[in-house]
Amino acid sequence: MKIGPDGLLPQARYIASPNCDERPPGAAITLLVVHSISLPPGQYGGDAIERLFTNRLDPAAHPYFRDIATLKLSSHFLVRRDGELLQFVPVQRRAWHAGASCWRGRSRCNDFSVGVELEGVEESAFEDIQYARLNELLRALRGSLPLSDVAAHSDVAPDRKTDPGAHFDWARLLADLAR
Repeated sequence: MKIGPDGLLPQARYIASPNCDERPPGAAITLLVVHSISLPPGQYGGDAIERLFTNRLDPAAHPYFRDIATLKLSSHFLVRRDGELLQFVPVQRRAWHAGASCWRGRSRCNDFSVGVELEGVEESAFEDIQYARLNELLRALRGSLPLSDVAAHSDVAPDRKTDPGAHFDWARLLADLAR
């Protein structure tokens, strides 16, 4: 896998999100932030995540959606439970995934990071195929960007977020990357 000059990964299904903008001039993309999401919470499949990231989530479709339907959120990538890879924002643009955040003394992590959502919840394990796909994605991103760090959403926003949670196997990810 290789990121194209347009900032897109050809192996990912691209669904353009309007929830992005330009990065600050000269911002080097050095951080990958790992998130987890399922909509409704604890349910997998369907198109609710795509709808959320494209501002088309119907607040009447589920009670949980009433509180989040107006949020303007996105991520660069989503790795589904079955390993399908979706892309919402070209990597050279700033996706709105980390919110108020800080990493190693630098605030506004969206300025210098790529966001990857894993379809899942903090209370359960992720699928083998998700780790494999995340590893492939990280290798592709490292081939195109000066990525030097990988962090959890909970690492960059510890007072607000807990994802991807205790069931995310960091040792496995790092061992896979070292191969």
